[in-house]
Amino acid sequence: MQGDSSVARVTTALRERARALPTGAKLPSSRTLVTELGVGPVTVQRAVDRLVADGTVVTRPGAGTFVARPTATATADTGWQQVALGASPVQAGGVVAALSAPPEDVLDMARGYLDVALQPTSRLAGASARAARRPQAWSVPPPAGLPELRTWFAGQLGADREDVLVTPGGQGALSTVLRSLVPAGSPVLVAVPGYPGVISLLRSAGLVPVPVPSDADGVRPDLLERAFATTGARVLYLQPTYANPDGSVLAAERRRPVLEAAAAAGAFVVEDDYARWLGHGPTPPPSLLRDDTDGRVITVNSLTKAAAPSLRVGCVVARGPVAQRIAALRVVDDLFVSRPLQETALELITGAGWGAHLRALSAALAARVDAACAALARELPECSWARPRGGFSLWVRLPRGVDDVDLARRALGEGVAVGPGRHYVVSEQDTAHLRLCVAGLPTAQVAEAVRRLAAAF
Repeated sequence: MQGDSSVARVTTALRERARALPTGAKLPSSRTLVTELGVGPVTVQRAVDRLVADGTVVTRPGAGTFVARPTATATADTGWQQVALGASPVQAGGVVAALSAPPEDVLDMARGYLDVALQPTSRLAGASARAARRPQAWSVPPPAGLPELRTWFAGQLGADREDVLVTPGGQGALSTVLRSLVPAGSPVLVAVPGYPGVISLLRSAGLVPVPVPSDADGVRPDLLERAFATTGARVLYLQPTYANPDGSVLAAERRRPVLEAAAAAGAFVVEDDYARWLGHGPTPPPSLLRDDTDGRVITVNSLTKAAAPSLRVGCVVARGPVAQRIAALRVVDDLFVSRPLQETALELITGAGWGAHLRALSAALAARVDAACAALARELPECSWARPRGGFSLWVRLPRGVDDVDLARRALGEGVAVGPGRHYVVSEQDTAHLRLCVAGLPTAQVAEAVRRLAAAF
């Protein structure tokens, strides 16, 4: 972390120096900069590399580093595009907000990705190096994915290998699955509060998300039956294990009623099992797939949340004719998942350290959630929440009359980024919420983040 800070400082200093010089001016040599800035040659080189990447400078081997010519783009009249494009079907606001990195001095309780301290970075580095050396690493993989990787996913989820399709992460898998099941204009039931990525995906695909409320025990079967009856929907999307954003788990006594309601409606159940390895205690319940006897459940799983943001490897488990349709659309969408990435994932999850990583991750997330609960009780007693059983976020109910978007804006001004609750729902709510995520925040900083949020009140 200190090295990254030094590189950032040197990058800023060199950028300011370049801006003060005319185009083509030569910057001091690396040896001179090492002396002037009091850093090592590697730090200087990394800073120069960043400036080359953003177009501030250019390097000429044997000559030195020079201020680059500013890129001049002619002003174009693009008004015609608005007429040609018409109204945009793409609605990605909640997803973009969840991915956007806050400024460096802001504590991040908005994004749902593990910080570097929780990622198995050394194991990933070793896995990717070994994967790249495999004889077939850069050749075309089987369309359904590497057989060994499919076998591993099948064992984890209680499926047959032939029913497993490797996908480029969970989001891509959900996009393919949902577009495979019903045509544009169709209603899709969504357990809420729910994942904003799927809400945006449905709307962008021309599908109509219909909310079905959940409570601490997951989606409510009574309201689910009513929603099927009134909408004629043929698809239900839910996260039964450590749901985003509240960390809830579908209660054992609700699993059968949920599947029976879907069966009565002739509907599929899309199970987003993204957080299977993010529990805080006992072994998580099995996938809904194991209760399914007629190919009704389609399960999506991913390694991204448990490993690293850029390990975009996941799977779909589906049985019957629907599996063929999903596989065909996935090939049309992206042909296949990068083989080096599949090989890297396989090296990682079959290595001796994978189990130890998951145990350490579980303990770390539990500690961060406990710290957040203690800080909320101390700093914001007027709010309410339930401690999640897994995952990395808390769903905090705000006092009546408090606007979540306005509060998030003021919190950012206090130095903490949080997620407005309206991104996680489909329709109007009687009270507002915030999602507070601890995945990217060290335990020692959680209390300070909550204190800054309290200051925003």
